[in-house]
Amino acid sequence: MNQQGERRRDFLKPGTVAAGAALTTSLFPGGVFAAGSDEIKVGIIGCGGRGGGAARDVLHSAKNVTIVALGDAFEDRAKGTQRALEEHAKEDGKVKELGNKVDVEGRVYIGLDAYKKVIDTPGLNYVILATPPGFRPIHIEAAVNAGKNVFTEKPVAVDGPGIRKVFAAYEKAKEKKLGIGAGTQRRHQTGYREIMKRIHNGEIGDIVGGAVYWMQGILWRVPRKKEWSDLTWQMRNWYNFTWLCGDHIVEQHVHNIDVMNWATQSHPTKAIGMGYRTRTDPDYGHIYDFFAIDFVYPKDFHVVSMCRQIDNCAGGVHEVMQGTKGNAETRDRGHYRINGKPVFNPRKDNAPYVQEHTDLIESIRSGEPINELKNVAESTLSAIMGRMSAYTGKQITWEMALNSKESLMPENLDWDMTLSVPPVAMPGKTHFS
Repeated sequence: MNQQGERRRDFLKPGTVAAGAALTTSLFPGGVFAAGSDEIKVGIIGCGGRGGGAARDVLHSAKNVTIVALGDAFEDRAKGTQRALEEHAKEDGKVKELGNKVDVEGRVYIGLDAYKKVIDTPGLNYVILATPPGFRPIHIEAAVNAGKNVFTEKPVAVDGPGIRKVFAAYEKAKEKKLGIGAGTQRRHQTGYREIMKRIHNGEIGDIVGGAVYWMQGILWRVPRKKEWSDLTWQMRNWYNFTWLCGDHIVEQHVHNIDVMNWATQSHPTKAIGMGYRTRTDPDYGHIYDFFAIDFVYPKDFHVVSMCRQIDNCAGGVHEVMQGTKGNAETRDRGHYRINGKPVFNPRKDNAPYVQEHTDLIESIRSGEPINELKNVAESTLSAIMGRMSAYTGKQITWEMALNSKESLMPENLDWDMTLSVPPVAMPGKTHFS
């Protein structure tokens, strides 16, 4: 499971991009290379593992791509990513074959306002957002207001106010005809696309239920150093604080929930669930160990949602869709079955982390930009709704989650501010707001 989680941070293996480029020609007329004269100038906001991985992915995705700016709150992250990308661009055969470059000299920005400086970089037309998710609504809004095409990692918010900001940005991006891609990479994965085509063509009949899972061992933590302020530590250790990551049901399990929303072409209308925390190490912040949610979808069918991060337990990352004529099952490692029979050869799968950039760039160059922001926002809100139900012990509806007044992002962030760790949510005692 840890290997599966780390895969998106790895350098791509030789030969994977060719399969991705081939898929593009079937998704968008003409193919990316036919229209490849328009330079894509990329800025990276957030230079951790995912930001560095996304930067390498975009360098493998299409011709005439240049990374022109980097931004991160921490200097070591930004400068470290700069060195790694410059070395990668010099030595990687596929990057050299495509003629892509890394040219960020004088445009590596540090601090809480680094995102503004990246967005304002002259000529920049493609922004990758890869900071902790709590910052995502602010960064999406700023990039769209500035007229930039955006690739945003998932999830796109951690609370209702953030989701409302993202939905507004979606509408504004449509008006401006901007391209918005999202890090729900399964929607660009050949095997997933094939089985979804079969589901949407009625091969398993009407969906009447299902289950989605992300079960694995406990993830990482960053112990606090004496010299760190509250904000420095929490941002370094971002995965363990709900205001930054949304808890793992939102940050991670959103992938599986997104698959179910994609299959049903809808989203849940309400949720009731449970979850808890047994870990006691303060370096793990205040997130839960597990969630078990009963999502109710339109037409009143139910989907079981389970995610767990506890060592020495059964693991699995997959989705099951139950229809009136049978069932479909998908797994991230190449398992695509309908009624128990394989429907796609996993050896023919593509490199979805590259493909999502290839598809977005092709759509921008074709003059018909895709906009995936609504889909990823709905899947994010679905996960938030599940978290709210588990934290409070109450049934939470879609409207309650969307219109929630609970804003998790602290106001007026400052490196020296006092930022205490909230108590662990207690079902039956924690109130919905």
